[in-house]
Amino acid sequence: MDALVSVAWLREHRGDGLRVLDATWHLPTAKRDAYAEFLESHIPGAAFFDIDAASDAQSTLPHMLPSARAFAAYAGGLGIAADDTIVVYDTYGMMSAPRVWWMFRAFGHARVAVLDGGLVAWRASGAPVAHGEHVVSPVPYAIPVLDRARVRDRAAMRDNVATGREIVIDARSAARFRGEVDEPRAGLRRGHIPQSRNLPFDTLVDAGSKCLLPDAALRARFAEAGIDLARPLAFTCGSGITACVDAFVAERLGVRHVAVYDGSWAEWGADASLPIA
Repeated sequence: MDALVSVAWLREHRGDGLRVLDATWHLPTAKRDAYAEFLESHIPGAAFFDIDAASDAQSTLPHMLPSARAFAAYAGGLGIAADDTIVVYDTYGMMSAPRVWWMFRAFGHARVAVLDGGLVAWRASGAPVAHGEHVVSPVPYAIPVLDRARVRDRAAMRDNVATGREIVIDARSAARFRGEVDEPRAGLRRGHIPQSRNLPFDTLVDAGSKCLLPDAALRARFAEAGIDLARPLAFTCGSGITACVDAFVAERLGVRHVAVYDGSWAEWGADASLPIA
């Protein structure tokens, strides 16, 4: 199964026992309620995956990965079993869905894909939408093992500043990366992790269709940002959401060593002991 599926593919296979998840998430500054929007309009049969509710409740950082046991409980509560095929989408087209793709992959769930263009492309195709809650029956989800190779923490990122073993790619906007504007979250410094490269996640998406650009154009975007796809890559952003868009694309382009810094700038930017550029 390809990690990126089209609307046409989903329309053809939606009745084949797939689990469809709406993983829409909004920045707090947007003052939008993703769940209320889900109730207004979603792909028929979809359940709502709340990224914040599925996070580590003990962490002071936003939506950090939960424990394996907590992840299993949350996934099972959505009626998902560990061997299910999952398709994830969001209302932006390609913004927060890859975060949920990455979460499932980090916990070893192999059959998970992202819907290219999300709800934007679904609506554009003339496909029907549903309203209200989609009732699911909880099922057991086997407690997984976290693939730690997919996750970076503060210590690993700090060491990488010295070693340069991995290329660090920041998916935030160019203005945030360069420290020209304040961060959406209060109390964070401006700037970026030293030696990191900037590849804003939305530059990988077609502005009209909200689908990913063709592979050749995606490779060109990475090259223009000075990123060698033969090197191990670690991705960061504001809080670990849009970093997963870049990571998703890198993995599709064949990069073998792809990791996400879960704390991202929410952690790095708040710690005055860590260097910034």
